[in-house]
Amino acid sequence: MIKLACCGDDCNFCHRYNATLNQNEHKLREIAILWKKIGWRENIDPPETLVCYGCETFNGTCEYNVRECCLDKNNENCGKCENYPCDKIENAFEITRNNAEKYKYILSKEDYEIFVKAFFSKKDNLDKVNCEFIR
Repeated sequence: MIKLACCGDDCNFCHRYNATLNQNEHKLREIAILWKKIGWRENIDPPETLVCYGCETFNGTCEYNVRECCLDKNNENCGKCENYPCDKIENAFEITRNNAEKYKYILSKEDYEIFVKAFFSKKDNLDKVNCEFIR
């Protein structure tokens, strides 16, 4: 079963989400190092700060500002919103396109392929959800 983040990230392919579910602290440490390398974090964060069970349990602020909107509207993700696509999610798509291009040259081929599935396919994921939602 597919589990999407509010922004359309596919949690099923996310190393962070899977490491959390498997209580794999070593993998969370590796993720912290990788995320610093690609600029997602300024420091190598402690593994316990990377624990993620999905948007509904996340305590931080969504970098795209869509999580709060989804929760306010009681939507699982942006694809189930009557206003999809809005400016907020379009901004997330633009950031994602830029990141996808940039990370081709930073990540290993294997990591890049996982990032494509987990993070860089959010528009396709949400378009599918929205198409089913509006039927």
